[in-house]
Amino acid sequence: MKHLVAAVLALITLALVPPEICPADETTSALRVMSFNIRYGTAQEKKRNWDQRKQDVAHVIKEFSPDLLGTQETLAFQRDFLSGLLPGYVPFGAGRDDGIEKGEMAALFWKRDRFEKIDGGHFWLSPTPEKAGSRGWDAAITRIASWVKLRDRKHPDGKPILFVNTHFDHKGNQARIESAKLIRAQIEEIGKGCSIIVTGDFNASEGSAPYEELFGSTGSPSPLLDAYRLAHPERSPREGTFNGFELEKQTGERIDWIAVSSDWKVISSKIDRTAPGGETPSDHFPVTAILKR
Repeated sequence: MKHLVAAVLALITLALVPPEICPADETTSALRVMSFNIRYGTAQEKKRNWDQRKQDVAHVIKEFSPDLLGTQETLAFQRDFLSGLLPGYVPFGAGRDDGIEKGEMAALFWKRDRFEKIDGGHFWLSPTPEKAGSRGWDAAITRIASWVKLRDRKHPDGKPILFVNTHFDHKGNQARIESAKLIRAQIEEIGKGCSIIVTGDFNASEGSAPYEELFGSTGSPSPLLDAYRLAHPERSPREGTFNGFELEKQTGERIDWIAVSSDWKVISSKIDRTAPGGETPSDHFPVTAILKR
């Protein structure tokens, strides 16, 4: 009898939970987004190479089950491996060196059953963004952004979603600043009439010049908001997203971001520290957000 009473009380409590935080509501209409730097597969690691960790990368993605997934440092064979283990997703990306298959990709994925692709493309983080393989400013290497415009079948009358995924340079400070400006300019050009989501490894901390260029009001108010900071207004010392394959390394800077336009409501946003067998699947923790319009 006690168990029956407890079950009834639990059902009543769930019914009283506001819709915006109800787990059932999240699964039916919300949008799940993940950004994940998976570490390029040919890196000579001291601890875990790609073959040792690739199943764990796929496991972490499956566990969260994102509707939209932005990956960074993705080589063609890594894209193909993930596509094989994530058959419900459509992959999209281009090698940054030639615009086809050569070099790392900012490959993105979306759930096949939920979205219809309207448009898509790539641009390079340089003064000539349309030129494949172009390097910008003081960047150490070539950098790219990939984007798709999607129709959400769960909201067929809603605005299309512009989903952009990128990876800023790890050395060039000016390149990161100019890349943030370029992302904003591209969004204004290709994102008219869209709800916007940007994922990426930005190699910059909160409050830095690139962060302010992306989210600040320099010149004009930004169309983007930081999903994690909306969900967690108070900063914490344990917000580091680069771990160097050390699970306990959770301090440091939050350099992986999910940016959203103001028409999204952020239900939650987290740094995913899932570690199968106690080992991190990459040298970055993925970041996630659950959104509603």
